[in-house]
Amino acid sequence: MVNFILIAFCIAAGMIFTATKSIHPDAHKSINTWILYIALPAVSFEYIPKIRWSEEMLLPAISSLIVWAGSWLFMEIYCRHKHYAQRTRSSLEIASGFANTSFIGFPLISAYFGEQYLSIAIICDQAMFVILSTAGIVAALKGGSQQNKPDARFILKRLVTFPPFIGCVSSLVLSHFINLQPTEPFFNKLAATVAPLALFSVGLQLKFKGWQQEIYQIGMSQIYKLLLAPVLVLILVLVLHLKGDIAKISVFEAAMPTLLTSSIIAEEYRLNARLTNLIIGISIIVGLATTALWYQIVQVFL
Repeated sequence: MVNFILIAFCIAAGMIFTATKSIHPDAHKSINTWILYIALPAVSFEYIPKIRWSEEMLLPAISSLIVWAGSWLFMEIYCRHKHYAQRTRSSLEIASGFANTSFIGFPLISAYFGEQYLSIAIICDQAMFVILSTAGIVAALKGGSQQNKPDARFILKRLVTFPPFIGCVSSLVLSHFINLQPTEPFFNKLAATVAPLALFSVGLQLKFKGWQQEIYQIGMSQIYKLLLAPVLVLILVLVLHLKGDIAKISVFEAAMPTLLTSSIIAEEYRLNARLTNLIIGISIIVGLATTALWYQIVQVFL
């Protein structure tokens, strides 16, 4: 129960600080810097050395790919039917194809399943970032500004310089040569800051103004991201006859709200950033309810 109280309290605190203008408008950027450069790499060092690797551990990575591929197909069909421009199509693909697997996913997994399952969630998160840094950037280029066309070198640099990715790879390599067990208390303290700070940052960034004008596009994005995306992963899991913790976490992570970084991509490549921000804000609020439903579903089926 305390984890759910923490989620509600931290998000509400962020919203109150923003509404009362008690904090700098860009305060979330400093908070996110700590999370990205310190806390999330610490999560990797805390949990990845404890992973028992098997073929089934490919599932969390594959699930992120399925979520993105499903978003591309779903929005391609929907936008062609509505005769939307490529800019809108790319905006919806970016806003629907990437789950908030860390800022929201980690706290919710800790609340519903327990912190020990974050090792599985990390794989979902890193796979999602790899796809965002490649297919996501390509999609953004199609609908946005054509002034900055990244080549393969740019995409690779973006990937290998991402702090959580560096932390993930470093923990994987070092754990084979060094006993990291003595460092666990240190990384445990740093990793513990992810949930409260990430949720507070989310609360600071929530925006809902003007949602009525974009209701249909927002609605389609929510239908895919919060309902259809986890259904696709659940179908794969059932077809492969997989059950257990890895399958549950993979489906649950697929049900997470829209990734906050989608907003940054939308702004950087001149997509519809306003629509993306609305989708992010609403998906987080609605997602807190739908993830409770998905928790019950995975408990029954997996």
